Amino acid sequence: MQTIYDFKVNDYKGEEVSLEKYKGKVLLIVNTATKCGFTKQYDGLQELYKKYKDEGLEILDFPCNQFLKQAPGTSLEIHVGCVLRFAIAFPQFEKINVNGKNEHPLYTYLKANVPNEEDKKIKWNFTKFLVDRNGNVIKRFEPKDTPSDIEPFIKELL
Repeated sequence: MQTIYDFKVNDYKGEEVSLEKYKGKVLLIVNTATKCGFTKQYDGLQELYKKYKDEGLEILDFPCNQFLKQAPGTSLEIHVGCVLRFAIAFPQFEKINVNGKNEHPLYTYLKANVPNEEDKKIKWNFTKFLVDRNGNVIKRFEPKDTPSDIEPFIKELL
């Protein structure tokens, strides 16, 4: 049976990373965009990361240009912009698709393994998946759910 740790993704430089690297961590996996109304959530994500990284939280950022092309530029350009504008320190990956025929297999897995979810399609940028230390997808949060809304769920898993 496949687990989240079986997936390989490319970082923003195009280098392959096995998600096994994050085994034993609490993961918050987010599809992001730099030109979106929710982009300000980067500040809250960085606050969460800074606050809980040493307790085992990892935030995995996957830019996505599928929603009104709100993640323009290369993966490297997006990364540099996020570091300069939001001082992000959490891992950022290559731009991916989260829906459709070219969707990344990681997102196919995440959507299929969310408990009690009827509609599996990602509706917009800043949809978040919370994964426990054992690799179980625990909950999905919609774009309107802010990092501070998610914090109690993260604390419970840490």
